[in-house]
Amino acid sequence: MPIVEAHILEGYASEEKSRLTAALTDAVRFVVPAPDEAITVMLHEYPKEAYARGGVHRAPAPALPKPDRLVLDYLAAMEARELERAEAMLGDSFVMAFPGTAPMTALAQLVDWSKSRYRFVKKSYEAVEAFNSGGAAIVYARGTLSGEWLDGAAFEGIRFIDRFEVVGGKIVRQDVWNDIAEVRAQ
Repeated sequence: MPIVEAHILEGYASEEKSRLTAALTDAVRFVVPAPDEAITVMLHEYPKEAYARGGVHRAPAPALPKPDRLVLDYLAAMEARELERAEAMLGDSFVMAFPGTAPMTALAQLVDWSKSRYRFVKKSYEAVEAFNSGGAAIVYARGTLSGEWLDGAAFEGIRFIDRFEVVGGKIVRQDVWNDIAEVRAQ
């Protein structure tokens, strides 16, 4: 039965501590073949006054946003064409790759590129999955696309997968795979 103990400073909300214990449980399961109920995670909280680094008392760092929630908020802003809101969720080195085009670094590029493909597109999600890898949160969103072609004809049920990298609470990469070109060619 694995037991994990973590020491944190006071100041994190209950929801943030729950996220931390769930993430530590997931980390153990990645290596040890133990069911959830066999993994114990204990958080030890210390008052800010009991901690100093370099002789200076420090406050805890703010918790990062949930990466899957950040991605869903970004995708909702994009669907609503609230580009300023979406851009606020992007890191300085943001890059996105869509099928059939070179990588883009600005949302306006994506909007211009999509004008020759369809009038609008909406996403229905089957799953959104997040995990940590090499200092980045990786988020996969998958499901189907629906919308309207340039001629006004409706489409639906087109598969997609979006992969995001989130670093420091900002989206730095988006990779998109979908079957829109194959369906449009029919």
